[in-house]
Amino acid sequence: MWQAFCDEFYLCFLKPAGDGSLRGEYLLRGLGVTLEVALFAILLGLVIGFLVAVIRSSHNKYGYFSFLNAVSKVYLTIIRGTPMVVQLLITYYIILKSVDSKVLIAILAFGINSGAYQAEILRAGIESIDPGQMEAGRALGLSYWRAMLKIILPQAVRNVLPALGNEFIVLMKDTSIVGYIALIDLAKGGDIIRSQTYSVYLPYLTVAAVYLMLVMTFTWLLGKLERHLRNTGADPVHNDS
Repeated sequence: MWQAFCDEFYLCFLKPAGDGSLRGEYLLRGLGVTLEVALFAILLGLVIGFLVAVIRSSHNKYGYFSFLNAVSKVYLTIIRGTPMVVQLLITYYIILKSVDSKVLIAILAFGINSGAYQAEILRAGIESIDPGQMEAGRALGLSYWRAMLKIILPQAVRNVLPALGNEFIVLMKDTSIVGYIALIDLAKGGDIIRSQTYSVYLPYLTVAAVYLMLVMTFTWLLGKLERHLRNTGADPVHNDS
């Protein structure tokens, strides 16, 4: 049994593929693509989410940005109402069909998708902050946007950090669908090995194990960040003065 496992391991990961590289390198290169897409997409989503959240919360509280609020609602409805894989295919075959970089297309598609969910997370965090915080910032002479950046947003992010961390983990796992646009990520790398060796168990179980380790690692890092913010949290108005 042990010899059979060793033979299958060699066949799946150590035997040279058609291009001369080891088959296991499909997983290594795919892991790099998965992390690249997930990290840049979550950052893009954070920027989009912050802007949409500020627009939505400002309109709900003060009536600002009526037109932008309407546009934001349309964006949220479309993105949250359609499957991620459909959005990816539309981005690849229609919107950005002239773009050569599949990684860039994946980052934009996932970033725009994640932005819709992060927007609602951040909006809930912003609206949970006492309105007196904004009034205090304005009384100190800060503009609306500066008070939002310096006072409201840091507190809101601290409150919704677990939800934002969960969104990143979900996004990282969702990147496994980039194989639909022939981009070789971690999941697609395992599928390529399976197609070349006709071995099912070891490639897919290895891919699952790598995803599990990634999730556990980022969950641990998120926990440490939460504890750090909880232990060092202070009044941002006082810190800024």
